[in-house]
Amino acid sequence: MKEAFSPGHGITFSEGSIIGVVSLLFWAIVLVVAVKYVLFVMRADNNGEGGALALMVLSLRNVRRGGRFAQTLVMLGLFGACMFYGDAVITPAMSVMSAVEGLKIAAPQLGGYVLPITLVVLILLFWLQKRGTESVGRLFGPVMLLWFITLAVLGVYHIIASPIIIEAVNPIHAIRFISRHALQAYIVLGSVFLVLTGAEALYADMGHFGARPIRIGWYAIVMPALVLNYFGQGALLIRDPTAIQNPFFLMAPDWATLPLVLLATAAAVIASQAVISGAFSLTSQAIQLGYVPRMKIQHTSASAIGQIYIPLVNWLLLAIIVCIVLGFKSSDNLAAAYGIAVTTTMVITTMLVGVVMLRVWKWKKRLVIPIIALFMVIDLAFFGANLIKIEEGGWLPLGVGAGLFFLLTTWSKGRQIVKQRTAVDGIALQPFLKSLLAHPPHRVSGTAIYLTGSESLVPVSLLHNLKHNKILHERTIFMTFLTRDVPYIDDAKRFQVKSFDGGLFLVKAVYGFNETPDVDGVLDYLGREHDMAFELMDTSFFLARETVVPTQLPGMSVWRERVFAWMHQNAAKPTDFFSIPANRVVELGTKIEI
Repeated sequence: MKEAFSPGHGITFSEGSIIGVVSLLFWAIVLVVAVKYVLFVMRADNNGEGGALALMVLSLRNVRRGGRFAQTLVMLGLFGACMFYGDAVITPAMSVMSAVEGLKIAAPQLGGYVLPITLVVLILLFWLQKRGTESVGRLFGPVMLLWFITLAVLGVYHIIASPIIIEAVNPIHAIRFISRHALQAYIVLGSVFLVLTGAEALYADMGHFGARPIRIGWYAIVMPALVLNYFGQGALLIRDPTAIQNPFFLMAPDWATLPLVLLATAAAVIASQAVISGAFSLTSQAIQLGYVPRMKIQHTSASAIGQIYIPLVNWLLLAIIVCIVLGFKSSDNLAAAYGIAVTTTMVITTMLVGVVMLRVWKWKKRLVIPIIALFMVIDLAFFGANLIKIEEGGWLPLGVGAGLFFLLTTWSKGRQIVKQRTAVDGIALQPFLKSLLAHPPHRVSGTAIYLTGSESLVPVSLLHNLKHNKILHERTIFMTFLTRDVPYIDDAKRFQVKSFDGGLFLVKAVYGFNETPDVDGVLDYLGREHDMAFELMDTSFFLARETVVPTQLPGMSVWRERVFAWMHQNAAKPTDFFSIPANRVVELGTKIEI
């Protein structure tokens, strides 16, 4: 509300304009969140999972892979995911800073401490990530329930004092406001959009809670509380235009302002936690789908599979957020940067949902076209209004998203090239094993496990071991991990074991894109179902340590190949990613020219 009436917009402060802006806020919430996301987009779940990557994979379900249309869908999904990261660096900074700024109202003498307090809260929040959110999560529900009740109570109090604000329910006031103010109203849409910035995260977090609880929570608690509070802010401004300096905190009586600041800060921390957890989940999905290098992933809960912690992502986010807070210094300045990342993701979500409606749900075009057209008109209107703010700060999330998009596409393309080069120089596994058994090398006791990315080619590490050591263990297992385009795989369908003569086995372990491969889980299965006992001190894991060398060969430009080589070199070691004891690993180097 404060940003909508920013002096730079040139909107005349009057009862009509206040009712018009509140009407815009109300109908934005109804059409974008209540109708588009909660009713339609949340139907587009991939086995219960939501978010840009899950939606991208779902949209590809009935599309020919490798074609131009499929490539376009992949690019859209990846860019949408990257823009979520752009939002993830803005949301904690904006949410916490705007909450702490309530101190300027509650205790003006502490106004100079807003920036330091914001930084302390943010640093503490990211430092606590490694401890996991399971125990803290028990507090989230009650705190957020108190938050929304407080929003509703404050709103009702002021609505009773100025009931005329209820007229904002009529969309005529929003239309009249737009027609009267034309260009200024279009600019104001960029501020109105600030009420919608959590909608994409609502969809992305669907896998953690399920669609039904989110719908009940939205329609029964969140939406009524938000609407009542925005109407209450409008009612306050009608009676006291000077409250525009911070209408939310000025809704409370003087004695309640400081408690409200503390509650708002707690709510902002919880909102930031949701975005940070979403960034961890999205990164994990991208790793499994092959768009991000391997990173060390720590599971912070024995019971909740989605609760993970990725140290590199955590500290990078914190570093960028601290720079943002120090650079922008206030939520007013940051508001210009806030929103454009989400509007971009929303436009992409609408496009992908349209594909899902037509290709996956098989809805009729005469039904899909009007629905998608309505959503696209709304999304593009907000997108255009936010584009105006690029120079004032909107460049920041766009820059973060574009940089990540370049890295993700470079990694994906580089992996394809590496696979092609490996396949050209590779040796078929089964004929090789037959010849190996016909002319066996020296056999030694123990178990050798060769981790390989291909079930049909001989692992390079085995070739090097035979070449240099001229031995073969009495039990040799070729273990490969595959990722499917669904979030989770049923345990009954996870493992496939093929036995060859001479103590040779091929083991395939299949995981969903929301799961982390688990070597211990594979060994437990083999011991339980195939009577294979593993003595860890008698088991060796053989890995190929690939060194990527950029060349003038066809594929990517050399400078992009150098970027890929750098990413490849700095990816997490397989021992860390697969949780293999480091003292049981033998790494054998190989060079791949790309």
